[in-house]
Amino acid sequence: MKVVITGAAGFLGDRLADYLLADNSPIPVTELLLADAFPAKKRSDKRVKTIVLDITAPDASDKLIDNKCDVFFHLAAVVSGRSELDFDLGFRVNFDASRALLEKARQTIPTLKFVFVSTLAAYGGDLPPLVSEFVASTPQNSYGTAKSMVELLVNDYSRRGFVDGRIVRLPTVTVRAGKANEALTSFASGIIREPLNGEKTVCPTRLDLVLWVTSPATVIKNIAYAATLPTGALGQWRCVNIPGFGVSVQEMLDALETVGGKKALSLVRYERDPRVELLVESLPTNFDNSRALSLGFTVDKNFLDVVRAYVRDELKRKD
Repeated sequence: MKVVITGAAGFLGDRLADYLLADNSPIPVTELLLADAFPAKKRSDKRVKTIVLDITAPDASDKLIDNKCDVFFHLAAVVSGRSELDFDLGFRVNFDASRALLEKARQTIPTLKFVFVSTLAAYGGDLPPLVSEFVASTPQNSYGTAKSMVELLVNDYSRRGFVDGRIVRLPTVTVRAGKANEALTSFASGIIREPLNGEKTVCPTRLDLVLWVTSPATVIKNIAYAATLPTGALGQWRCVNIPGFGVSVQEMLDALETVGGKKALSLVRYERDPRVELLVESLPTNFDNSRALSLGFTVDKNFLDVVRAYVRDELKRKD
């Protein structure tokens, strides 16, 4: 199968590529095109091709989609923090470019399995105690708004037979290796990653604030799994909330101390940031995982295991 990944130089895109190229990949990859505005990691695998491009360019979709494509993972995005600072850039990348890709698929290969990576930031405001995929999107930030608009397009293009779409809404992913990105939720990794690397960090929220999270390894498996679902498995609404679990900032720091000791915990400085708190507090923290689990998606057990997995698999990793 020919597979394309946008955002391939990013944290998730890079690890998704590695996962799909592995011997136990759920997708039989014969060609993998990695696309990003920055060069993707060099790989010796002959199946891999890379392209550096501006996804908002008029000819970008022509370079990414042809009639040989089987699966398209669309991860490229301008994340929450930058989208709030630069409204026009956020919508060009998050909405306009996504629409152009869908239209190219419609014109070229309507059978394309188009996996759109969305976000729990599609929700916000006054929400019920337990959130499912069928709760209306009421985003409270420009990032979530653009993602919600593309979700509707993917669903309608799928309904019309223009593309075989699958939408996966991601929880906050932690613990991410590497450097912090511009997402306002990036502290959820930073308060664990930096201390375990012997570096100081800032916790910008109150300790009882709860986040809905997933680990990198689990979310990569779930993103890839979405492409293997039979056509029609998601029914009339092609969106699924990737399973996660709720954890408070205090519980995260407790796990840090358990794994890294008091020395690691002492590297965390507490300085509340109203901008971060406002966004994080607008996000739901209790989801109904039942639909996703019934479809075969998986979920982490607890945050302590997530931190231990970071130490085992990612600590000091050089990308």
